[in-house]
Amino acid sequence: MKDTLYPGFGVLVVDDESAFIRSLSLVLERRGGINHLYQTSDSREVMTLIEEHPIELVLLDLNMPHLTGDVLLQQIVEKHPHVGVIIISGMNQIETAVDCLRLGAYDYFVKTTEENRLLEGIKRAITMQEMRRENEEMRRRFLSDTLEEPQVFSEIITKDKKLRSIFQYLESVSSSRQSVMICGESGVGKEQIARAVHTLSRRPGKMVSVNVAGIDDNVFADTLFGHSRGAFTGADKKRVGMVETAADGTLFLDEIGDLSHASQTKLLRLLQEGDYYPLGSDRPRRSKARIVAATHQNLKSKVEEGSFRKDLYFRLCTHYVEVPPLRERKEDIPMLFMHFLEKASNEMDKRVPTFPKELPVLLSTYHFPGNIRELQALVYDAIGQHKSHTLSMDVFRRVIDHSYNDLTPVEYDSGLFDPNKPLPTLQEISELLIGSAMERAHGNQSLASRMLGISQPALSKRLKKGQEK
Repeated sequence: MKDTLYPGFGVLVVDDESAFIRSLSLVLERRGGINHLYQTSDSREVMTLIEEHPIELVLLDLNMPHLTGDVLLQQIVEKHPHVGVIIISGMNQIETAVDCLRLGAYDYFVKTTEENRLLEGIKRAITMQEMRRENEEMRRRFLSDTLEEPQVFSEIITKDKKLRSIFQYLESVSSSRQSVMICGESGVGKEQIARAVHTLSRRPGKMVSVNVAGIDDNVFADTLFGHSRGAFTGADKKRVGMVETAADGTLFLDEIGDLSHASQTKLLRLLQEGDYYPLGSDRPRRSKARIVAATHQNLKSKVEEGSFRKDLYFRLCTHYVEVPPLRERKEDIPMLFMHFLEKASNEMDKRVPTFPKELPVLLSTYHFPGNIRELQALVYDAIGQHKSHTLSMDVFRRVIDHSYNDLTPVEYDSGLFDPNKPLPTLQEISELLIGSAMERAHGNQSLASRMLGISQPALSKRLKKGQEK
């Protein structure tokens, strides 16, 4: 299988010493996973290479025959301002370094500089270029309000504008190898979003899903990194870990908020260093999988209380989306209801039933704490019990009425009313509440009365009094 090119743009190594080009290229590939490389020892070829190839970062020597590095730097900045330049020179002179940075170079390194520092500097520059590309792409997509690949999101049934913005954002960051964090309540469809991220990335490997909730530290390390034969008692044969299984693909870590501190540390090393050790092995393996994580928990709060590592949080949240709950996507409820109605009927080998016209209205008044998963369960339960031509509303009424009974009273601040204005009368407040309930219930008195906590005859009586005024 051909390796995925990283980064998504080319990195050009320019030096008149071929031996240095070879040695630096090996370090970039083996230690940094940077394999989208172009090379030249002739400075006269640089501008042509940039024009003919998707190069967006140049690692440039200063002292070269024909064209010197400082001259090339000025030409690149002038003609290709989107291309970043890092100077890697044999001269350790502060004045020269300052001049290069003033001319527009990202950074300046001396060839004898510690290898780790040089590699980290190049990685930083790659990240900066990726962010620039993503920002430009997001700006373009949001201004045009388009989706380039709507078919990727075809299984996510929605016409919600917030979700559409999320889809546009995911398309913008699709070429990045950085982590994606997907937050949202249980049942909102986080795994579907993760699958869309994987499809958009066009990585040749597959998506591997791991639910990390409840996994202890040893099992976590074994699951992710695998083990060699004889690593521990009972390890009769080698086990390939999920990281290796997801090579050149996506590793989806669900319920990441439940990860223990010890396991968080192991995951952080994988994200920071890009390598890992299978249990019982002293030889590191290079990770080629993109990490996508999901949680229903508030990770910021967990970071503040000290139960989730801050450094891991920021590593995971390089790209971040929050999927809105179903109660904030009321327009999606009828679409999802019809989808599950047809799906459940087909799976149970039943004809798709008709349903009372007030059923979609009833569903729109419910807050769905279990989100899409709860709606699906309700529809499947109703279809399972269905026998006549028209779908019964009993299953839905039972759950929704129970939720109304369980609601805790809403506490309203006395500051709700302007102290500089007269208080509304009880009659005015009553009319306001009734009008709002009837609006939410689309004129259905039975549903409105449930929301108000009164009987339908009592509501009808109040409405008639209001009409007589």
